[in-house]
Amino acid sequence: MIDAIAFKFQTGTQWVHLPGKYGNWRGVYNRLRMWAVDGTWERVFTALMARADADKDLNWAVSVDSTIVRAHQHAAGASKKGPRPASRTITPSAGPAAD
Repeated sequence: MIDAIAFKFQTGTQWVHLPGKYGNWRGVYNRLRMWAVDGTWERVFTALMARADADKDLNWAVSVDSTIVRAHQHAAGASKKGPRPASRTITPSAGPAAD
């Protein structure tokens, strides 16, 4: 079951394309959802983190990616000055007027 879930997320495949050697994809998906709802994944993650920390295998350094910093909606590409004047002057044609 764990191998099937790992395969799905490592490859990015759709659930329906899960290889048959892992069993019915619906069963794998339902088990994943049940474990998410009942807190199983949270307990597994906490236990793995505790073990890695105890073995000094865990680096608690924080890395911040500035690409996720949000900006105000008006800061995204907004002009900083007032409206720009037209680039050329428009003059009426000397031809006959439209009716």
